[in-house]
Amino acid sequence: MLKVVQDKQESNENEVGVGGASLLDELVRDAARQMLAVALQAEVAAYIEAHVEEVDEHGHRLVVRNGHRVERDVVTAAGPVTVKAPRVNDKRLDEVSGQRKRFASAILPAWARKSPRVAEVLPLLYLHGMSSNDFAPALSQFLGTSHGLSPATITRLTTQWQDEARAFNQRTLADTDFVYCWVDGIHLKVRLEQDKVCLLVMIGVRSDGTKELIALDDGHRESTESWADLLRSCKRRGMQAPVLAVGDGALGFWSAVREVFPETREQRCWFHKIANVLNALPKSVQGDAKAALAEIWNAEDRDHAAAAAAAFEATYGTKWPKATAKITGDLDVLLAFYDYPAEHWVHLRTTNPIESTFATVRLRQKVTKGPGSRAAGVAMAFKLIEAAQARWRAVNAPHLVALVRAGAEFENGVLVERPDDESGDASEVA
Repeated sequence: MLKVVQDKQESNENEVGVGGASLLDELVRDAARQMLAVALQAEVAAYIEAHVEEVDEHGHRLVVRNGHRVERDVVTAAGPVTVKAPRVNDKRLDEVSGQRKRFASAILPAWARKSPRVAEVLPLLYLHGMSSNDFAPALSQFLGTSHGLSPATITRLTTQWQDEARAFNQRTLADTDFVYCWVDGIHLKVRLEQDKVCLLVMIGVRSDGTKELIALDDGHRESTESWADLLRSCKRRGMQAPVLAVGDGALGFWSAVREVFPETREQRCWFHKIANVLNALPKSVQGDAKAALAEIWNAEDRDHAAAAAAAFEATYGTKWPKATAKITGDLDVLLAFYDYPAEHWVHLRTTNPIESTFATVRLRQKVTKGPGSRAAGVAMAFKLIEAAQARWRAVNAPHLVALVRAGAEFENGVLVERPDDESGDASEVA
């Protein structure tokens, strides 16, 4: 289970860790581009709506949309952000000067080519939560002034993100085949201190080997019923049963998936399992125990993995039986990945696609009391994953994913039998 907590003292450098800075920069740049585009559209919509009743003698509106300006890059601390600002056709005349009035964006002036504060926007939004009451002070850092966005514009922005998250969780899944999936529960501290959001996250591998977010929902608590509701929703919308699901052993997901998709096989996450085992051992032996555990999940085949598990039990079982039972009791579901292509093992042993998305950029939430902050927290997490998803790479040997769905058998990672229709064709050729 991955818990997301508030820690105002840590710097972004500490959050990212070694080698993570470039991914953080990419996430910030892409999220800033998306946020800027939405904010500009919302600002224009608010401006037009404010003058919707002003019409000429023919009843035509004097303030209307007028396409977009030429696309340009705005240089930021996070790199160039491509902007295509919307235009407004304002036909009203200034009573003093007699000249045409012009719409002027308070977010992105027409002459602006760089903004050193854009890189600060998303971290500030995270720290301020996604409450509509907190957007104004956060975006004032983006604008460099306390003026700029009206409350109506802020409401449009937050509402649009929430609408996008809801629409995502209502889309059809009938046309997408998810062969593998990773699941985890992400805890966010929002709204009242005793009221925490538990995001139920599902990321899948399509039959072409690419990764995609399947579902992101507020489970209220990480229970079997919450997971079952989410899985039933996916099934109603046309989702097929995944061949293999990967997740933490503590999840209520497993009872739920046995009910909704009983044919789906289970793979326990080694990342979580190792942490659980080491927590049951004294620090003096944790180093050696961790190396012994690596001998299991890194073994060349199932037989060697089973032998390494037996050796681990022989070494630590007498003194720390609870620690060894965490391995021996779940050995079948810990070693399920051996029945799939060896090229996929690195992907199937852990829930890393979820862990890396939320751990590389530590999602922070301030405890707020504003209405709608719970939905806003879900929407913010959705936008974060949406930005990260563009950079997810396909699994190794993506062509083998379709064989897994077709029922091909793999022994210790090697294909030994193709689906009946393919094996039949092969025999005819022979």
